[in-house]
Amino acid sequence: MSLEIPSPRGLLIDGEWLAADRVTTLYSPYDGTAIAEVPQAGAAEVSRAVAAARNALRADRFDRAARIAVLDAAVEGLRRRKEEFARTIAVECAKPIRTARLEAERTIDTFSFAAAEARTYTGDMVPLDAAASGQGKVAFTLRVPVGVVAAIAPFNFPLNLVAHKVAPAIAVGCPVVLKPASQTPLSSLLLAELLLDAGLPPGWLNVVPGGGAEVGDALVREPDVAYVTFTGSPEVGWGIAARAPKKKVRLELGSNAPLIVDADSDWETAAVKAASAGFVQAGQSCVSTQRIYVHAGVAARFREALVAGVAGLKVGDPLAEDVDVSALISAKDALRVESWIGEAIGGGARADIGGERIDNVVTPAVLSDVTATMRVQAEEVFGPVVTLTEFADFDTALDLANDSRYGLNAGVYTNDIGKALKAVRRLEFGSVYVNDVPTVRADQQPYGGVKDSGNTREGPRYAMAEMTEPRLVTLR
Repeated sequence: MSLEIPSPRGLLIDGEWLAADRVTTLYSPYDGTAIAEVPQAGAAEVSRAVAAARNALRADRFDRAARIAVLDAAVEGLRRRKEEFARTIAVECAKPIRTARLEAERTIDTFSFAAAEARTYTGDMVPLDAAASGQGKVAFTLRVPVGVVAAIAPFNFPLNLVAHKVAPAIAVGCPVVLKPASQTPLSSLLLAELLLDAGLPPGWLNVVPGGGAEVGDALVREPDVAYVTFTGSPEVGWGIAARAPKKKVRLELGSNAPLIVDADSDWETAAVKAASAGFVQAGQSCVSTQRIYVHAGVAARFREALVAGVAGLKVGDPLAEDVDVSALISAKDALRVESWIGEAIGGGARADIGGERIDNVVTPAVLSDVTATMRVQAEEVFGPVVTLTEFADFDTALDLANDSRYGLNAGVYTNDIGKALKAVRRLEFGSVYVNDVPTVRADQQPYGGVKDSGNTREGPRYAMAEMTEPRLVTLR
C-alpha cells in the first residue's frame, strides 16, 4: 500500500493551526508503514480550545444564515474532494477503498441534511390561552444552543461519525472542541481544514488530537463544556457520564447485532446480505451483523450459502479496488479476535470458514455450535466474526436476540406480518429492520440504542434537538 498524505498542519485552536510540543507517528494498520506525524494536545491546549469555543459562543456573531452558508459550502467542498477523503480514510483505518468512498458520500449526506434542517429548525407555539390563567398571553419556545460541545469520536468511521457531531452543532450554533480517535485523526483534521475554507469563523471548531486518558478526560472535566457527545465502548462512555453528572452526556456505544432468519423468509437473500454485513470494515462497526439465529428447517442450506458468500470475499490491501476486508485497527485487536475465536473453538464451537490471523488481518470467520456464554456470542467482537445458532420456535429466537446487554440494531427476515409485528414490539433495540440485516444506517434516521448501547439518538435533526434546549417566551 502506498499513499503520500501530508502531515497535519497542527492543532486547530481558535481558527489557527498551532504547533504542538509533542508529535506522534501514525502507522498504517494494514502494513505498518508510517503515514504521518500527528500533533498531540495536552490539558493546556484543551483549556485553550474550550476557551476559544466559549468566546465564540458569547460573541454571538454566527447567525443562522451564515451557518447554513458554511454547511452548504462544506457539502460542495466534500463533493470536490471526495476521493481525497476516501483515500485518507482507507489509509488511516484500513477501510477498503470502495467502502471508504461510501463513507465520504454519506458524509456529504450528513452535511446536506444538517443544512436542510438548519433552514427550518425552530420551537413551538404553546397554547397558554387554553387555560384561564393564560388568557391574553401568547407563548412560544425558542431552541437555544446548549453551549460548548465536546465531541469524542471513534476510529471506525473517522469522517462520517465526526460529521454526525460537528454538522448538527454548526446547524444550531454550538461551538465544538473535537477529539478525534488517536488511531484516525487525519480525516478530522482534513475536515476542519475544509470547514475553515468554507467560511467557518474562528473558535467554532477546535481539533485537539491526543489520547483519551489525557485529552478526553481534560475535555470532560472542563467546566465550560456543557455537552459531551461520545461514540465508543460502554465502559468508557458510562465512565464519562459518571464523571460529569452536571453535564449533558450523550453516548452511542457498542452492540452485538442479531439477525433472525425464519423458515418462511427469503433466507437466500438473507444469507447473501449477511455474508457482507458481518465483515464490512473487518466487522469493526457497532451494527456489524454478529449473532445469526436461523430456523432449523433452513439452517443447513443457509449455512452453505453464507459460507459460500464469505469464501468469495477478497482480503488484502485497503487501497486495492477489489478488496472487501482488510486489517483490524491494531495488532492488539487482531490478537484479541484471534483469541476469542480460539476460545470458542476450544469450548466446542466449529469454524465453518476463516478465523486465521496474518499480522493485523483476521480472515472472515463463521462459527457454529456456539454457546450463549462464549465471548463471540455474549460480547461485541468488533472483528470479522459471525455466529450461527439454530432455533425451532420464533418466540425463542426473539428471546435469544434479547439476551444481550446491548440493544442497538436488530434484523428479522420473515414473510409473516404477524411475526414481523411481534418482533418490532418485543425486540429491545433502538432500531428493528424487517427483511434486512441490522448493518444499516441512513444518515437522516434517529440512530442509537438502549441498554449498554447508549442513551441518545443521532442523525442531524435528532442531534440538533439534543444540542439545544427550549426557552419559553410569553407575551402579554
